[in-house]
Amino acid sequence: VTLIHLKSAHVEQRGAEENIVPVEMPMVQEITTTLREWATIWKQLYVMGQKERYGQVRRMMCELVERRSQLLSGTLPKDELLELKKEVTSKIDYGNKILELDLVVRDENGNILDPDRTSVISLFHAHKQATSMISERIQEEMVKALPTGCSAHLASPSHNLYLCVRNFVCNIGEEAQLFTALYDPGQQKMISENYLIRWASTGVPQDIELLNNLKAIFTDLGSKDLKRERLFLVCQIVRVGRMDLKETYTRKLSTGLRRPFGISVMDITDIIKGKCESDEDKQYFIPVHLVAAENDFLHSMIKKAVEGKEINHKGQGFWVSLKMLWGDLSQVRKDHPHLVDRSTVVVRKLGFPEIIMPGDIRNDIYLTLVQGEFDKGNKKTQKNVEVTVCVCDETGNMMQNVIFPGAGDKPSSEYHSVVYYQQRQQRWMETMKIAVPIEDVHRTHLRFTFRHRSSSDSKDKSEKFFSMAFVKLMRPDGTTLHDGEHDLILYKGDIRKLEDASSYLNLPFMRSLSETKTLSGSSFRVSGGMAGMGISSRDSFQISTLVCSTKLTQNVDLLGLLKWRSKPNLLAGNLQKLMNVDGGEVIKFLQDTLDALFSIMMENSATDVYDTLIFDALVFIVGLIADRKFHHFNAVLEAYIQQHFSATLAYKKLISVLTQYVDSASRGEPCESLLRTFKALEYIFKFIVRSRHLFSQLYEGKEKTEFQASLQQFFLSVNQLMKSTLENTTLLSQVRRAGESCHYVACMAAILNQMDEAHYSSYIQAFSARTDLVDFLMETFILFKDLIGKTVYPSDWMVMNMIKFLDTLNDCFMEQLVREPTRGEATLDLILSGVQELVQEVTITGLLGNSDHNITTFNILVVGRTSQRPNTVALNFRKGNCAKMRGLVKQKLKGTVTKVKSLQAAWALFKDTIIEAQLQCMPQIKKHSKRI
Repeated sequence: VTLIHLKSAHVEQRGAEENIVPVEMPMVQEITTTLREWATIWKQLYVMGQKERYGQVRRMMCELVERRSQLLSGTLPKDELLELKKEVTSKIDYGNKILELDLVVRDENGNILDPDRTSVISLFHAHKQATSMISERIQEEMVKALPTGCSAHLASPSHNLYLCVRNFVCNIGEEAQLFTALYDPGQQKMISENYLIRWASTGVPQDIELLNNLKAIFTDLGSKDLKRERLFLVCQIVRVGRMDLKETYTRKLSTGLRRPFGISVMDITDIIKGKCESDEDKQYFIPVHLVAAENDFLHSMIKKAVEGKEINHKGQGFWVSLKMLWGDLSQVRKDHPHLVDRSTVVVRKLGFPEIIMPGDIRNDIYLTLVQGEFDKGNKKTQKNVEVTVCVCDETGNMMQNVIFPGAGDKPSSEYHSVVYYQQRQQRWMETMKIAVPIEDVHRTHLRFTFRHRSSSDSKDKSEKFFSMAFVKLMRPDGTTLHDGEHDLILYKGDIRKLEDASSYLNLPFMRSLSETKTLSGSSFRVSGGMAGMGISSRDSFQISTLVCSTKLTQNVDLLGLLKWRSKPNLLAGNLQKLMNVDGGEVIKFLQDTLDALFSIMMENSATDVYDTLIFDALVFIVGLIADRKFHHFNAVLEAYIQQHFSATLAYKKLISVLTQYVDSASRGEPCESLLRTFKALEYIFKFIVRSRHLFSQLYEGKEKTEFQASLQQFFLSVNQLMKSTLENTTLLSQVRRAGESCHYVACMAAILNQMDEAHYSSYIQAFSARTDLVDFLMETFILFKDLIGKTVYPSDWMVMNMIKFLDTLNDCFMEQLVREPTRGEATLDLILSGVQELVQEVTITGLLGNSDHNITTFNILVVGRTSQRPNTVALNFRKGNCAKMRGLVKQKLKGTVTKVKSLQAAWALFKDTIIEAQLQCMPQIKKHSKRI
């Protein structure tokens, strides 16, 4: 039985050709064609026994059949139809990829691009986008196929750890503070802020609303954090109350003291790296390590606990749930609203995330109390030292609510350290966040006071602080306090003087290395009429700071550029110094740096004094982002251009400097920055286009003619550069060194596609000497040799190019007869024939000498007729002495080939040797047949 179904169609005219095109929508046609192609492969998979892939293809085919029915129904609204088309194209592209079929290049609406009507550059960019989307889809499918959490982190550059504290069971008897953070045992330091839970003595959170709702998310984790050898979740337990829990209330005791109680540690390396299950419903028990004595340093206990020694916890510890979440915070909130809501505490990393998007303003200063050493003075035993931290302005007034002891807790005006009982050498390692408004940082300093705490309430109240230290947040040159440890000077004396900012702010506050050696064990006085104050030479105190700010820099050269209005006479020097600033520092302040560059350009629009320096700085920044280290910031730069860039006159100056550089190079003048400029050309033109677009919107399309003329002048300069015969301006050699071959070749192919015979003739005539033309052709051949011989494009793009090339040969009635790879997996050697029977028995054999191409052998059938008997003499190879001939050739060439200096000379030697050997070893015969 034969079924014939008539379909509506229309005739499409293309010149002399007529194409019959069905009326049904293109997506339905594509699904039909795809199903037919997949069906053949599906059967082969079944025959070969590949059951898993067979089932996968079967499921995809069934889904496509269902989607095809939905498309043919014609009942879908427009928005659902668009979503369905996206889903179908995604499935087809994914299936073609896993079945190793050709990649289909599409436009933004999912329609197949017609290579005859689409430029090479558009095809290239569409292919890049399609490849990227398919790679993401394959990663998503791999994640779905794997157990929950396994290797899912590969799909996103941003990582987050969700923590839910289900319960805390511990017999403390007093209020407690639970500080939870991420800890790297290799570096022996915390890598995140503390998540602070205040626990009541009754065994529930102090804020009863947090009961069964203790949730936090550790954000800003990057790929480097996932590569850490080990990572732990650590909780430090600090009780708040008496000096000693064993003391009874027979006398009035001092209260409110922060005393060490214990720690909890859990190895979360496998969870972070996705090697084990990560589920919000699964609970983990983390036992508590109690302090052996109440003078054990919590940080030292952590180092011992991560070694994994078993302890008798007696059921005391935490019950927690952990889950890895991927994407930035906004994406996580969207994907997991039941986990991350408004009540979930956000705990940031101590440092910047790998990607800083425009508008992500941060101004955090992290202070860590590291250690100290205090003499007992006139006391019989060592002091119980408590450090009090406060933030003061230049008049000494305490700034209110700027200290955050941990995420999830309210800010305070003072911070009190843990008190360790009778220890000369203290080691706190307590970190807090200082959040001072940006405009107040320059007049702000941190003040530390040191006080002995007594267990007796009466004695404790009579104790005054015995020493003071301070540190300014901003240095005299305008930069913020540098990251790292700082050894502070401790002052002692009259308390009123120590509390008076005008008495100490002009004094030194930090010891240098030489001063540290001098002060240890010797007396040191403060010079200059500061009566009632002296330096405590027997005591020492170290802190550590980390500035995470997108507005405050620690680099004086970058600061000079960002605050260029304060010293305009130094502007030229600051622009040049930008090139010496560390790339990471520039990237952190990317938006501010670009804003400063374009502000300078706009406010100096009447002069061109700074134009070249600004252009070079812009090229330097774009070059940084092109670096593999900062490649994630491509999206940041794109977002800046589209959302924050506002320099309406920038396009004029950028085109002017760009044209000047090209003109200089074409004249043979040294122009080292030309190659860097060409590498940054994509983003330079994006700035130009965006600037012109903003100008046109603002002034209703004015100066359009001038803009077009400037662009035309630039392209004329490029043409002149390409015509130049100067060796140092050969663009082809620059392209080969640049490592951007795929982009350049796409542009080159598009240009060549537009050229006809007249263009080529004109271009060739531009070479004044034949040797120049030969050199240019050699550069061109070498370039294309590199492009073909090396992996410039993905394999499917190369196949697409070859298919297009072979289609052209077929149009010329030529057939390519090499069916196997001739160099690795690529077919780079071709045999073309216009007569199908002419070439026979094409075989690919081993390598020839040191060549990386395989030997290609074939037979050519030659049949001809002559009008009369030939009178020629030929060599009879059938009766010749081939062994003798090989020996003669080997003897003649031995020792002489290596002495030949040129390729032509080597060929001449080889040809003459072969001819001479043939005459000696092959007998001659006369041709009698009319067939030759």
